[in-house]
Amino acid sequence: MKRSLFTLTCSIFSLLSFGQSAPFSVKLEPIILKEFSGLQSYAWARAGDNIILFGGRKEGLHKRQPFASFNKTFNNSEIIMINPGTQQTIRKGLGSVPAPIAEQLQSSNMEFFQDGDYLILIGGYGYSETKNDHITFPSMLVIRLSAMVKALQSGSSIDESIIQIPDERMAITGGNLGKLDDAFYLIGGQRFTGRYNPHGPDHGPGYSQQYSNEIRKFQLNFKNGTAAIYNYEAISDTSLFHRRDYNLVNQYDDNGNEILSVYSGVFQSTADLPFTTLVDISPSGYKLVPEFNQQLNHYHSAHLPLYDSINRNQFVIFFGGIAWNYLDNNGKLNKDDNVPFVKTISVVERTRAGIKEYSLTEKMPGYFGASASFIARDPLMFTKNGNLKWDSIGDKPSLVGYIIGGIDSRAPNILFSNDPLESRASPVIWEVFISRTGR
Repeated sequence: MKRSLFTLTCSIFSLLSFGQSAPFSVKLEPIILKEFSGLQSYAWARAGDNIILFGGRKEGLHKRQPFASFNKTFNNSEIIMINPGTQQTIRKGLGSVPAPIAEQLQSSNMEFFQDGDYLILIGGYGYSETKNDHITFPSMLVIRLSAMVKALQSGSSIDESIIQIPDERMAITGGNLGKLDDAFYLIGGQRFTGRYNPHGPDHGPGYSQQYSNEIRKFQLNFKNGTAAIYNYEAISDTSLFHRRDYNLVNQYDDNGNEILSVYSGVFQSTADLPFTTLVDISPSGYKLVPEFNQQLNHYHSAHLPLYDSINRNQFVIFFGGIAWNYLDNNGKLNKDDNVPFVKTISVVERTRAGIKEYSLTEKMPGYFGASASFIARDPLMFTKNGNLKWDSIGDKPSLVGYIIGGIDSRAPNILFSNDPLESRASPVIWEVFISRTGR
């Protein structure tokens, strides 16, 4: 059912130049589906009007006590298919799926990319019954979506729609997977083994943590019901790619060519603080974007890219989440080294004249957005790499997509609270409307 309308008017200001407004406005309207109780840090794919969710957590922010952190009780042990338009939900348990596949499908922070009828899932962190430990899964899953949807709708076995390719190079969690031309890019992330422990690997239960520090570039060959990795190349940079839980956004360079952009993420090599740098990746290499430091929305959060192909202007809207900085009620920028949940909704605007960051005057209605995803309603309104087309919206609000789940926190800083009710996996699905306003 729908609740009351929540409207965000994008009368925004630059952190460097106050008084500037955006050429569009945004409004959000919440939907609650009776059969969807909340999910965060999941992977997803579209199949027609259906959205299929894989893995993730059914709880809020992970606990700081090692014995309670990433408890398998809160694994998502189902595949969930929802249709926000009809508000229908289909759920399928993993009990009949072979254990190695079922365990990986219950992990969180898998890297994923939908390539037509195939969903590529890589790594992910979670508890493995067969290993009797929390691990980063060293394998790739390939799901044929048309077969998956047919099985979900008929209630038949989903086994034949999934294949698993063991590969130690795929043992990554918290990174992102993108594609340019015919090559996949597995960017950043880490391999984590053992229980999370905020006091470090030498106090209490030990763990192993290895950041990849790499772009792992490869191609896939689909043949005879399986997939093979070839033309693998690892590109290392311990400065720029020592990061995870960032936002990877499909964008364009000044010439209109597709690129991948790495926004923020954590943690710096010398401090437990977010990166503020921005890195662009193209088939010819990568580069640090000069003279830009992202001030807001530093962790992975729901985000929406928008592209004006005529003027080659592009915007990325970041919805809530977690950040090093936040704006108080007087519009003053404040820094919090505890890196709290925030209500900020920000925009990064890129034109041939330069790059700017703004914050909306309105905020999220609560501490939503972290570990959530924006998912398009109608792919025809978007470019092939997922940018909302400027020409697809008018001066009246258009429903462009949905923000699904994520973490709903009750306060900015909750990591050191033992109250289990401080956060939850959000059951809210936000309808996202965009309209032009001029500037």
